[in-house]
Amino acid sequence: MKSKHKMNPLLRIFVFLCSLVLLAAVAAIGLYYYLFSIPEPEGLSLANWPNRFTENFSAWIEYEDGELKIEDIGLERLDEYGLWIQVIDESGQEIFSYHKPENYPTSYSVSELIAFGTSGYENGNTVFVSSYETSGEVYNYLVGFPYPIGKYMLYYNGETVGRLSPIFRMAIFFVLCVVAAAFLVYGFWLTRQMGKITRGIESISLRTYRSSQEKGIFSSIYAALNKMDTEIQRSDQLKESTERARQEWITNITHDLKTPLSPVKGYAELLADGAAAESQTVQEYGSIILKNVDHVEKLINDLKLTYQLDSGAFPFHPRQVRLVRYLRELVIDITNDPTYSGRDLEFESNLPEFTSAVDPDLFRRAVQNLIVNALVHNPPETKVTISITKAQESGIHISIRDNGVGMSEEEQSNLFNRYYRGTNTKEKPEGSGLGLAIAKQIVTLHGGDIVVKSKPGEGTEFLILVPAN
Repeated sequence: MKSKHKMNPLLRIFVFLCSLVLLAAVAAIGLYYYLFSIPEPEGLSLANWPNRFTENFSAWIEYEDGELKIEDIGLERLDEYGLWIQVIDESGQEIFSYHKPENYPTSYSVSELIAFGTSGYENGNTVFVSSYETSGEVYNYLVGFPYPIGKYMLYYNGETVGRLSPIFRMAIFFVLCVVAAAFLVYGFWLTRQMGKITRGIESISLRTYRSSQEKGIFSSIYAALNKMDTEIQRSDQLKESTERARQEWITNITHDLKTPLSPVKGYAELLADGAAAESQTVQEYGSIILKNVDHVEKLINDLKLTYQLDSGAFPFHPRQVRLVRYLRELVIDITNDPTYSGRDLEFESNLPEFTSAVDPDLFRRAVQNLIVNALVHNPPETKVTISITKAQESGIHISIRDNGVGMSEEEQSNLFNRYYRGTNTKEKPEGSGLGLAIAKQIVTLHGGDIVVKSKPGEGTEFLILVPAN
């Protein structure tokens, strides 16, 4: 999963370089302390601490009444750090010692004392030598430290180092130039990438964008541009489709309103001109006018209902209804309608009576639309069967199936669109084209759905799925 907080590329490089510098500094400090420090009782100290301690130890040495003594604080320091001391007079003989190991002698020659200046870790100790001067006499003292400390002195040719100084300055200048050139190249590259992104945004607005490869540090930006272009293209296609459907809808609704109005106008003009003198003719003309006015009124009512259902403005009053009896009576009412007399319409149910919460008027409209659709868009000999089943998990299933002409996949995909009428509408050309859309809206309002299954030549089944409660 990608992070939502994307860092600016320049800031990312700056943070990376700062991290490298900080890491190098920490590593250098750590290496320095690792090489040039020792652990002593008070903590970590530099490796030259024993030499400084030895030189400063003379502050705790005193000479009184012809006798050399070490103050108590000096002895406490020796005990605290686990050290030993040996004081030598000018002749090299030991005159005082404290915790001195047995393997160290009681007298030293001058060369042996000098050798301690470069001697390393031997016999579990590293020995440092310093001197104490009082009353014209010089006393040397050795302090032993239980640390493996190396003693090296570095010598170099001052003239050569002086000659190398300009070279070091030139090297530093060269490094700075390389860094500046790298930043300049990076700046040009970054400008080029930003220009590419800017052109991509402009091309999206002009609908000429070409998908970019999602790689590099700008991969997330290219991915966002690609996604934006895909969504805009999809939105444009949806807009085109919606606009085309709207234009077709307006054309069709205008045509359907003009179709019944034309005979109304024609017969009304005949009546107005007195062309129909006989009462029978007047009645005939009047019935034709009423029939077409009814059609216009039905069309307008369907339009009103579908938009009321869309906006939630239509009153919805569900109540407990005995569903099996409700559907049986609906089928009987359709069978008794003279328009569908003689049609093969059958209701099937082996369920005991049960109740379900539906709006009786709306739900009747939905089921009736589906039954009438199966009757009017199929040949007269088509059998239409209505059945109901109830499942505890999936709810109530109301099936309206026929063995008629069936539908193609394209017709099924557009079936519930407003004002869509399939290719098989010769039986009822005066339909509003809103019946199935209204049925879908009503079932959705009840928390259900409509599923259609059909194959050309094999018939169609509409399955209303409604929650049990």
